[in-house]
Parts: sequence; structure tokens; C-alpha cells
Amino acid sequence: MRVRGFRGATLLAADDSAEMADAVGELLREMMLRNDVESDAIVSIVFTATPDLHSAFPAAAARSLGLTDVPLLCAQEIDVTGAVPRAVRILMHAETERARGDIEHVYLRGADVLRQDLAR
Repeated sequence: MRVRGFRGATLLAADDSAEMADAVGELLREMMLRNDVESDAIVSIVFTATPDLHSAFPAAAARSLGLTDVPLLCAQEIDVTGAVPRAVRILMHAETERARGDIEHVYLRGADVLRQDLAR
């Protein structure tokens, strides 16, 4: 087993706490499903949100999925001119048998524009 980093991102249509919970929950579930990651294997998760999102903490969605004993950290994404708005990014660290090249990074709700080289 090794600790690997799993990336993901999603875009919100509006700064709304219910949409934040739905979009981030969907993203986390999909990241875990596509990479066969069980909750016990998750070491930590870092969330970033663009400066235009302030209705809710992305980590609250992880807690609602039962990830209450996983260290979670929220941070604000760098405010770069021309950046895609209303984006939440996730960097999940988890124990896995997968090789680095076999990890599937997940981009939902149009977020594939952020990293077309990683999106599948």
C-alpha cells in the first residue's frame, strides 16, 4: 500500500449551500468509486474553492458522507484574473495499491476545462 493523491473538481452554477453539498458530495463519491477507495483508506482531504464561493464549506459535504474522522482542510483558491468561476477542487490522499498512472482524476459539471490533460 502507498499513499497517493487523487484530484477532482466540480463547478457550481451558483453560490448556494445546497448546491455546494450536492456537487461536492457527488464528486467525492465518484472519486472514491472510480478509484476503489474505501473511506477507511482516506488519509486526508484538501478542498479549495474560488473566492466567489462563500455560502458553505466544501468539507461539510464530506462530513455528511460520514467522513467525520478524516482530517479535512478548506482553503481559498488563488484569485487569478480570467479563472473559471465557482470551482471547487479536491486533493484526496488515500492508501491504495494503484500505481500513480492508474489513478483516475475526476472532473464533473464542466470542470474538465480545468485540466483536460487529466480528465477522462
